Amino acid sequence: MKTLYLDIETAPNLAYVWSLWRENIPLDRLVEAGQVLSVSWKWRGDRKVYFAGDNGGHQQMLDGIHGALDEADLAVHYNGKSFDIPHLNRQFLLAEMAPPSPYAQLDLLQQVRKQFRFPSNKLAHVSEALGLEGKVKHSGFDLWVRCMAGEESAWREMETYNKRDVVLLEELHDRLGGWLPGSPNARLFNEGDICPQCGSTDLRREGHAYTQLGKYQRWQCRGCGAWSRASRRESGTDLRSMS
Repeated sequence: MKTLYLDIETAPNLAYVWSLWRENIPLDRLVEAGQVLSVSWKWRGDRKVYFAGDNGGHQQMLDGIHGALDEADLAVHYNGKSFDIPHLNRQFLLAEMAPPSPYAQLDLLQQVRKQFRFPSNKLAHVSEALGLEGKVKHSGFDLWVRCMAGEESAWREMETYNKRDVVLLEELHDRLGGWLPGSPNARLFNEGDICPQCGSTDLRREGHAYTQLGKYQRWQCRGCGAWSRASRRESGTDLRSMS
């Protein structure tokens, strides 16, 4: 299973406003819609981290991440189902690009919200609470303004920041380990009894799982800790003999 980690940064919307507080902005005051400013991605297990930004050409940036998504079996992100992927899809559509080939998604933010109760679900807090190095500190909103102005030093800072987020995604994915029920099943891409979450073959027999129709060997992955059961049942009821 080819697993892709990705993260985008976007430029803000530009608009005319009358007030700094609680103002609804009508469309006729929108000057310029925000767009994807930069994107970073990497493949699971690879050291190389890719980065592309508007400073290298907007279409070239879109071509890069579109090609990666087209190869991916699984895209892993943080709030990507609500943010990163819809933003990228809009940019692909505006650029008259065809959709990339279908891929599964694993949104780690959704998993964190569903499985745990952290004081904050922000990536910075969750990763540091779990003992990871966390995100790279940056100079604040001014960094986005300087990038939009084409400042080279700002783009270098943005690249460092964006790349670290992608590396952190893989680290967090590994740290969450077996706490990701419902994530895409690695067995669909490999034969035999393997961990459905991480794809490891290092499984430990841990009793049996029972359904209304059968008994299955139960496994726990020595790598990520995830629980699973064998693909084939050991014994059970044959529905055909009951008809």
